[in-house]
Amino acid sequence: MRYVLQVDFKMDGPFGEDMVTAFTDLAESINNEKGFLWKIWTENKAEKEAGGIYLFETKMDAENYLTMHTQRLQSFGITDIRGKIFLVNESLSSINKGPFE
Repeated sequence: MRYVLQVDFKMDGPFGEDMVTAFTDLAESINNEKGFLWKIWTENKAEKEAGGIYLFETKMDAENYLTMHTQRLQSFGITDIRGKIFLVNESLSSINKGPFE
């Protein structure tokens, strides 16, 4: 079973290509997290929000990452971090072109 982690938070920026420049090293490091499969980065400049949708192999991997990531964001001065973990229904998701093998 796979688990989706949804994280979002308020952030003043950077956004767009400036976000790419600022967070490429962080993005590359996420690939090394235990149980990590993929991430979709999210941003809403108008609402000053950012976050991501992650896929992990196990619920524990998602929980551990959320704990670590929340602490990292807090060290950057970010507060009001929202994180939710969901079990993926792969059968239904596959019907709707979910990225599963």
